[in-house]
Amino acid sequence: MKHGKKYVEAAKAIDRTKQYEPIEAMELAKKAATAKFDETIEVHIRTSLDSRHADQQVRGAVVLPNGTGRSVKVLVFAKGAKLDEAQAAGADHVGGEELIPKIQNEGWLDFDVVVATPDMMGVVGRLGKVLGPKGLMPNPKAGTVTMDVENAIKDIKAGKVEYRLDKANIIHVPVGKASFSAEQLTENFDALIAALVKAKPATCKGQYMKSISVAPTMGPGVKIIANRY
Repeated sequence: MKHGKKYVEAAKAIDRTKQYEPIEAMELAKKAATAKFDETIEVHIRTSLDSRHADQQVRGAVVLPNGTGRSVKVLVFAKGAKLDEAQAAGADHVGGEELIPKIQNEGWLDFDVVVATPDMMGVVGRLGKVLGPKGLMPNPKAGTVTMDVENAIKDIKAGKVEYRLDKANIIHVPVGKASFSAEQLTENFDALIAALVKAKPATCKGQYMKSISVAPTMGPGVKIIANRY
């Protein structure tokens, strides 16, 4: 893959053979973000897990102390008093069964996260083919299937991010924006790593996190020391 001039210049500042301390890696990732927009800084963790085994799945969510740097639109599926609770807590869209055709037939997807009360999952399940591939399906492990919609919305708006093992046994999670300070990015990184260490499956053999890198949306990756985790 051929990279542009800015990418090549940014890559020169990074020693590809070295594993950096998190704060150093964040500094380099910030410098490598040369696009005209505020690039997302994303962490990529290659694990020793096997996603084909149910007992080696990792999925959950963590609230980043400094947020994600982006505003998130929340859709809540609920009924009765929970609809009012969701609206009062700052949900961008609330509703029930009437939203199904809008999403299924009209392709309406003006939201980033979907929260549902457990009694609405029968309805939401009908949207599996639309929401599933986009990673928008509510899930109890991620805290998006809950009766406590107020706190779910507050956490999401405050900077809650979801993490999950993909088919290549890698976890990809945004930890902020290039406009964040290296300290803010490192605090977010530390919170993510702490959550992943807690979520480590008991069946994990060998080194849990084989490699960790951080990269801006359009820039090269920087390796972070992984063997301490």
